[in-house]
Amino acid sequence: QVQVVESGGGLVQAGGSLRVSCVASARTFGYSGWFRQAPGKEREFVAAINWNGDDTDYADSVKGRFTLSRGNPENPVPENTVSLQMSSLKPEDTAVYYCAAKTIDTTPRSGYIFWGQGTQVTVSS
Repeated sequence: QVQVVESGGGLVQAGGSLRVSCVASARTFGYSGWFRQAPGKEREFVAAINWNGDDTDYADSVKGRFTLSRGNPENPVPENTVSLQMSSLKPEDTAVYYCAAKTIDTTPRSGYIFWGQGTQVTVSS
């Protein structure tokens, strides 16, 4: 079983930036994605990146503000790490952000089988 662990959530003022990352315990060779769930709402897709890191997909609500990348030279297996850089944050971005991974490198918005526990991102107005 692959473990996925998120880090980097927190509190930021509207217009600010925040970076969240996640590390998988093993190579998955498929898309990694971020989803979020706000109180009282369903979980929604945010962004995804393929295994090679050369294809990304973003929800319209975050396009142009969020950037997803793969790789961390500090990690022994860099491709197991994905980072979501969030800029121009809005109060409506407040949610628990979940990282997910899968073994298939297609359909970036669905089919994830490995999930993290989530990290809280709160944007104050």
